[in-house]
Amino acid sequence: MAKISQEELFDLMKKKFMKAGLNEEHADIVSDVLLHADLRGVDSHGALRVEYYCERIAKGGTNNNPKFEFKKTGPCSGVFEGDDGAGHVVAKKGMEEAIKMAKESGIAVVGMRNLGHAGALSYFVQMASREGLVSISLCQSDPMAVPYGAAEPFYGTHPIAFGAPGKDGKHITIDMATTISAWGRILSARAKGNMLPEESAVDAEGNVTNDPNKVTALLHIAGAKGYGLAMMVDILSGVMLNLPYGNKVTSMYNDLTEQRKLGHLHIVLDPTRFTTMDSFIEGIQGTIDGLHALKPAEGFSSVRYPGEGSANREEKNKKEGIEVVDDFLEYLRSDVVHSDRYDKKGAFISE
Repeated sequence: MAKISQEELFDLMKKKFMKAGLNEEHADIVSDVLLHADLRGVDSHGALRVEYYCERIAKGGTNNNPKFEFKKTGPCSGVFEGDDGAGHVVAKKGMEEAIKMAKESGIAVVGMRNLGHAGALSYFVQMASREGLVSISLCQSDPMAVPYGAAEPFYGTHPIAFGAPGKDGKHITIDMATTISAWGRILSARAKGNMLPEESAVDAEGNVTNDPNKVTALLHIAGAKGYGLAMMVDILSGVMLNLPYGNKVTSMYNDLTEQRKLGHLHIVLDPTRFTTMDSFIEGIQGTIDGLHALKPAEGFSSVRYPGEGSANREEKNKKEGIEVVDDFLEYLRSDVVHSDRYDKKGAFISE
């Protein structure tokens, strides 16, 4: 592992994306979303993904010149057409529209159609938090999780994020997959030579495993409950937007020339339509103070609010630098755009 500054990491990623074919604006946005993840210690959604994105961009699976269009479908709803552009870009621009609408109408529900993988959803809910708004963001992914009672995958990791503004930038930020492990964490464990922290997946024989190299399917959180949440995400970001759903969602790694046509949904609320901003912030701070006052369990030094650990890591990494796996840093500093590592692979990057 090596440490580099956030400025150098951003610059290396941006140059790769532009070399692969993204324009400067889109390369800026994708790099910023990935940097956000690395700063917060979510390396599974950071620089680790650059080569995959570059290979898909170079092979046409990402539209480098999308024609975006936003259509309001009501006073507080709209659809953003992504035209198969980079998911990070579409999700950010969709959130910008949702924020504008929520400030005008008190609530906004914006669906984004036809986009690629959008990275860490915490980035988008934090956009709303910084504007004093509450938000939920959720999206589809390709089928790699076994529903409760099933012997083969149907839904993906189908993440959900929630954000609420707090005092002095102490925002509540929840970003979670509906599976025990996100797929990116499997990739990260493989790259670092680590075992999974818990038994969160199954192997080819259907046995529970914590070896990332044996994973053939993931498990939903809390059994039937996580499966139900994944279904909810799929209905809201797939079925409702008239997009492929369930096991019809395209694979991330099967054909990198194929545009993925994923769905994504942002819900944004203005808390001042229900209470005063001062009262809301006071309630958030009271929640944080109440959690901090709790007696920690054995093995814990304190009780943290959701997003606190990531915020602490972000502050530390900004000062001390970001750890990047040596192989990936070597790739980022090289002239190579991609090495055909991901195309025509299965959902779990296997032959």
